[in-house]
Amino acid sequence: MTYQPPTALPRDLLADDDVQRALSAHDFGLVFRIARERAGISYSKIAAECDIKPDRVGTLARGQGRITSFEKVVQIADALRVPGHLVGLAPRPWETADAPAGPSHAENGSTPVHRRTILRAAGTSGLAATLPALHRPQAPHRVTDADVDRLRERTARLRALDEILGGGDTYRVYLGEVQYTKDLLKRATFSGGCRLRLTALLAEQAQQAGWAAFDGGRPRDAVAFYEESRLAAQDAQDSDLYGNSLAFLAYKTLADDRRTAAAFAQDSCTTITDRTPATVRALLHERLAWACAVTGDAPATEQALAAARQDLDDAQDGEPQPGWSTWVDHNELDIMTGRCWTELRRPLRAVPVLTAALDRFSDDHARDKALYLSWLADAYLMAGEVEQAAETVRRALELATGVASTRPRQRITPLLDRLGPHAGIAAVRDLLERTAG
Repeated sequence: MTYQPPTALPRDLLADDDVQRALSAHDFGLVFRIARERAGISYSKIAAECDIKPDRVGTLARGQGRITSFEKVVQIADALRVPGHLVGLAPRPWETADAPAGPSHAENGSTPVHRRTILRAAGTSGLAATLPALHRPQAPHRVTDADVDRLRERTARLRALDEILGGGDTYRVYLGEVQYTKDLLKRATFSGGCRLRLTALLAEQAQQAGWAAFDGGRPRDAVAFYEESRLAAQDAQDSDLYGNSLAFLAYKTLADDRRTAAAFAQDSCTTITDRTPATVRALLHERLAWACAVTGDAPATEQALAAARQDLDDAQDGEPQPGWSTWVDHNELDIMTGRCWTELRRPLRAVPVLTAALDRFSDDHARDKALYLSWLADAYLMAGEVEQAAETVRRALELATGVASTRPRQRITPLLDRLGPHAGIAAVRDLLERTAG
């Protein structure tokens, strides 16, 4: 029997619906409070075992602040004897030794997940909450090239979730992948250049987690992941991922500090070399175009868009492209072009290119199409085409309904406000009545 810390949560508490949801969301303050109220585990014991200041434990229990450090999540999981899968980690070393025999225990040695927990979580926390036991491969003690290849394939498969789901659904999944890889880098030994390859994969995973955080309304988490990705890419000597991390930082920073965002975007393009894949070059140039458009620099916007188009035109047949940049194609660039012209208040240029591109864009990508339609509606309003704007907003709202992303609504709400003075027009009145309350 292995050591059991005095803060180990009872098994019935670990199986509780509320505790599992709190653990899945990394709401450790709520877990601490439940542990004290229902298991008699004092905050002082929790503080000692988790190496957290006692007053900090109390603050967290009152719902103030969050635990975001990977190392601290690991420490809390071990101190409370929380199986790794409940907090997005690989199985902890003590789990096998502590696992009781008998048919009631799940095959992987983890606490069983009840169907009612899954159904309740799906209604309140998004799809990711329904995947608390998302299977991950057993962590190898020695990492080989074959192990890294398998993890890269897994990352590519999971990336596809972002095409149909919002960040509110995918964040926990991507966060779990980051934590698994960080744990592997910390504990395993490596053959050849595997550590460098796995570090590059961590940079890629952190970018995906950051994007999901941004899309799901967690801006501070997004910045932290982008910074983590930048450092990992630097350690891995991967200039493509390093440039993309700067482009992500530029995209996120635009809302708060346009000058800094523009500098990030410019710096991202300085990483381009003759060996940079075409879609990566195009991605960095179109992000630069967007930063220039938001700062009102029309000539620089046109120059960056032209560079991105040239990048795609110059792509060689069979040229390898990283999976994280292959979504950038000519249609995506047309959409970015229309968005830029809308941001620069040039609706006569924006409307035709956006209309044509969106006609080719599948409704299956509901979140993205809803967002892009919001820029088309914005351009219609600038051009005085109020009825067309109202119809476009209606379509955007229909697509955005049920998508776990904060961004479509952030774009659509101001458009509804701007449509308010035109309530005398039937299409506008109907739209406002549908969205009232």
